Amino acid sequence: MEAFDLARWQFGITTVYHFFQVPLTIGLATLVAVMQTMGRRTQNPRWEKVTDFFGKILLINFALGVATGIVQEFQFGMNWSEYSRFVGDIFGAPLAFEALLAFFLESTFLGLWIFGKNRLSPRLHNMCIWLLAIGTMLSGFFILTANSFMQNPTGAVLNKRTGRLELDGMGGFLKVLFNETSLYTFAHTMSAAFLVAGGLVAGLSFWWMARSKRLTGDEEEARAYWRPAAKIGLVTMLAASLGTVFSGHFMGQHLVDIQPAKAAAMMGVCESGESHKLVIAMWTSDCKGPQLTAPIPGLESFMATNHFSGSKSFLKGLDDVNAELREKYAGVYGSDQDYRPNLTVAFWSFRVMMGVGLLGLAMSILGLYALRGGRVNASEFKGKLWMLAIPLPFIGNTFGWILTEMGRQPWIINPGERGIMLLTNQGLSNSVSGATVLGSMVVFTLLYTGLGVIWLALLKRYALEGINPKKAPAADETAEAPMSFVY
Repeated sequence: MEAFDLARWQFGITTVYHFFQVPLTIGLATLVAVMQTMGRRTQNPRWEKVTDFFGKILLINFALGVATGIVQEFQFGMNWSEYSRFVGDIFGAPLAFEALLAFFLESTFLGLWIFGKNRLSPRLHNMCIWLLAIGTMLSGFFILTANSFMQNPTGAVLNKRTGRLELDGMGGFLKVLFNETSLYTFAHTMSAAFLVAGGLVAGLSFWWMARSKRLTGDEEEARAYWRPAAKIGLVTMLAASLGTVFSGHFMGQHLVDIQPAKAAAMMGVCESGESHKLVIAMWTSDCKGPQLTAPIPGLESFMATNHFSGSKSFLKGLDDVNAELREKYAGVYGSDQDYRPNLTVAFWSFRVMMGVGLLGLAMSILGLYALRGGRVNASEFKGKLWMLAIPLPFIGNTFGWILTEMGRQPWIINPGERGIMLLTNQGLSNSVSGATVLGSMVVFTLLYTGLGVIWLALLKRYALEGINPKKAPAADETAEAPMSFVY
């Protein structure tokens, strides 16, 4: 493999690892803030235990998220220096805001929240967790703003003397921040983040409802602690699932306008025409194999255009989009450049992401129905089954990110206003060799795998500990004991 392919693999591997922690941190910070606020307002000490339980998971996830995120920004200089040279003045602005504003907000108030318990006033301590939650969402907004410029570049001008992009004044900066793509992406990604957090809270709470009854012989703990937590998780899942569906619908229609090749590939639209049926499955990588379609005429056209039939339901096929782009950019990149993304990856990533969102909606409704009328889950089988609510949203988020990035190919900056564009192979560093990238990729993969094992081990340990952790032994008993992570 050449340096170009290896650099893409390295960035993809490290990004996917990092993106396991990001959505959970964003969503769980807000849910923990809600739990703590409910405890403060009701003066019910039971909420304090629930807050402490999920707070430990939040801290573990935040710490590992920081560790896995450090490498991300340095890769732009290591492997993608030509990209950084071309777009650094634009791309660096939201990243600087993320580091100097959002991350400092998160880290400062996270520290105050951890060490200020029983030291700060209840109101001030509660404010700290809310500011942490706001910081995580701000961080997500600035990162998504930077990425949205790659999807739909706005607010920039090309300095022909330096060959670099520059902000088009303050108005250009505001265009970068409030890019239409970034607004759609932010709504969709935040909904997905809350789906991850809601699934984790609901899954663990359902499992603990059954486990606590088996351990204690009664339903007191399940009813007092885990049922309220499960309802918070389920309501969050319900709202987040609806949010992902509706934001995804409008975002998909936006992609038809700005990234027609990605839209055609993810929907499986191979031939141009009106009233397209929804393609459920496709066993081909070149649009020539068999397809399984839904029986509802024009459903796919409706998803993309809000019209089931007629001229307004017309969709361009992938091959026709490719032909148009070849003709349009023949003078820049030649007439043989292929502008089609990987059809198999885009098509199936979209369906996995969409399927997880719909499954989350169904599970939240079934879960709320199961808890109706004061009921608690006493079935160990249902408790284990509900543990599926934890990994599924992670899978959906991962495939959504894969679709976002691989569906944009072969562009690292999709063509936008004023002819701003850059192919991915043009962004690679000129000085890196395949052996160098291979070595760093192996090191980072092993390092991230180790961090992933630590992350899972810590999550398992504190999830199994429950709301009644074993009391710490006396001081003389801990002289030789290893240090432990305790919130």
